[in-house]
Amino acid sequence: MPGQDGKSFEPVASQEPYPDLFRREALETLVQGRQRQGEPLRISPAWTRWTYWVLIAFFVIAGPFLLVGRIGEYAEGPAVVKIEGRTEITATTGGTVTSVDVQPGETVGTGQPLVRLYDRQESAELERTRREFELLLVRYLKRPSDAGLRQSLIALRGEKDLAEARLEQRIVRAPEAGRVGDIHVRPGQVVAAGDTILSLLGPAPAVSVIVMLPGSYRPLLAPGMVLRLELSGYRYAYETTTIEAIGDEVIGPQAALRYLGPEIADTVSLTGPVVVVRARLRNATFTTDQQVYDLYDGMLGRGEVRVRSQSLLVLLVPSLRALFEDRRG
Repeated sequence: MPGQDGKSFEPVASQEPYPDLFRREALETLVQGRQRQGEPLRISPAWTRWTYWVLIAFFVIAGPFLLVGRIGEYAEGPAVVKIEGRTEITATTGGTVTSVDVQPGETVGTGQPLVRLYDRQESAELERTRREFELLLVRYLKRPSDAGLRQSLIALRGEKDLAEARLEQRIVRAPEAGRVGDIHVRPGQVVAAGDTILSLLGPAPAVSVIVMLPGSYRPLLAPGMVLRLELSGYRYAYETTTIEAIGDEVIGPQAALRYLGPEIADTVSLTGPVVVVRARLRNATFTTDQQVYDLYDGMLGRGEVRVRSQSLLVLLVPSLRALFEDRRG
């Protein structure tokens, strides 16, 4: 466009290109941000000094603890309380229980009847042989020289003795004096030969505990090691004892359950090979919540044994294990 002096001129370009493309507030924020770039980091000297001394104190205290402190490794597994001096009374013949003549906790003497089985057939057979034996005995007393009567009398006497023995088998008697424990039968129940009828406790039963520990720890276990028992259902009810015997073999779960017996096997869960550990408890009671309770056969719990320990420093830095082993060697 020509001017007054005849020269042409171009319009001056705006200092803000594309003024309508960005908002003015956004441009101002961008300019201010560029001006703040490169500002130094401002740190308060008060808290940095405080943090520095806290870290120094921590390393001074933790250093010896890392060198001296040790962490133990424990073998643990299910435990079962066993009452020793306990006799399991079994049926010598099968039949139906007609009566149970004792109660749990009752004291019985040697030979005292405990349980009776159905014996009508045996009683009838014994009554018949007795009657025939008495009649034949009267005849023999009249004719003692009759050899035939004598032989018949001897044979009939053998039948009578056999009938008496069969009738006696229908009565379960106490083999020794003791206290009646658990009774496993009731009147009307059918039992087979070998079935457990009841348990009989001696005058001074001892209490032991059987623990099933993982089989991988067998080389590390030894008699005399400390074993801690925690009874199930009683929080913080701990009993401490020492290992008395250790199984020579690592066995599978099924073999371990058979070792415990059919009465307890269903209550214990095992998932891998185990080694059987036995220990004796000092008392037949335990204390929890300032109350004293009796221990009973079959009570469950958890047993644990400290098998080894290692330094905290070696645990944090495993590469130092070889250095410590060389020093011990």
